[in-house]
Amino acid sequence: PAQEIRAWIERAKSGGAGPFPAADRPPIVLGSHDPLLDWAIRQSRCGLATFFDGSLDGLDRFCRAEGVAAGLHIRDAKSGTWNIPAVARDAEGQNAVLVVFARRSRGLVCRPDGPAPEGFAGLAGLRVVPRQRESGTSALFEALSEESGLDLTRLTFTDIARTEDDAVESVRRGEADVAFGLASVAQSYGLDFQPVIEEEFALLVDRKAWFDPSMQRFLDFCASGKFRDRAAAYGGYDVGDLGTVLWNA
Repeated sequence: PAQEIRAWIERAKSGGAGPFPAADRPPIVLGSHDPLLDWAIRQSRCGLATFFDGSLDGLDRFCRAEGVAAGLHIRDAKSGTWNIPAVARDAEGQNAVLVVFARRSRGLVCRPDGPAPEGFAGLAGLRVVPRQRESGTSALFEALSEESGLDLTRLTFTDIARTEDDAVESVRRGEADVAFGLASVAQSYGLDFQPVIEEEFALLVDRKAWFDPSMQRFLDFCASGKFRDRAAAYGGYDVGDLGTVLWNA
């Protein structure tokens, strides 16, 4: 609601919210790797650095004031909702706001000339690219495997991929049969894609940092036609709700 948004803006201008003092944070975007986010940060020339090593890692580092924002896609196992349960549990009192960046399509990525599994049950016996334990993708893969009745001991896991591109690139090179990856990356590498789930990718942003020139330049770029055109060209993204407030401390 507009009244709620105005309230957190006013608290940000005063330098804090709740009992925790505002922290000095380095201009780093943490959390999960997303190709569109990565591109927008660079293309906007906003000056923000990045350290992408997974949603859970990013949330933890954000709460330790190691960056100004974190990209997250954390699905709550009980409710099936995205990001808010984890952020409300771990980031309460952080003087932060959680906003939508994009909805994106995730599924099974494989080569046109390779095995074509029908859903998670068809992964048995195949070589699958794992992601680091700190990633939202790893937790989501395990949860969906359990829901589908897939026995993970029947998979052969290859070397860990720490970014979305690395995971899909492993399939393209023939080092793995399948990656649990993004439609946008599969399209970029000319690989087949079987959609499984639409996930919410959100940004947890420090309120004070929201008004810094670097963050404002990045946000302005994300509101541009150039950004929307790039999202459409990638495929598998819906950026219609970008900037919608999901939660604030």
